[in-house]
Amino acid sequence: MPLLRKIEIFLKETNMAWTRFGRLAVRDPRFVQDLRNGREPGKTVSERVERFISLWRADHVN
Repeated sequence: MPLLRKIEIFLKETNMAWTRFGRLAVRDPRFVQDLRNGREPGKTVSERVERFISLWRADHVN
C-alpha cells in the first residue's frame, strides 16, 4: 500500500490533523500536503513514518 494511503487511513482513524501528523512524524507540518502534491519521500523518511504510525497505534490501543 502506498505511504500516502497509509497516512490517510491513519488520519481518518485517529482524527488527527495532517499538519500535526507531519510535525510529530517527521518534524514537517507540510509533509502530508507535499505528499498529496506529488512529493516522493526517501526510504529513511518512509521508514520513520511507518514507525511513527506503528508506535502510535501500539500506545493508543484500547
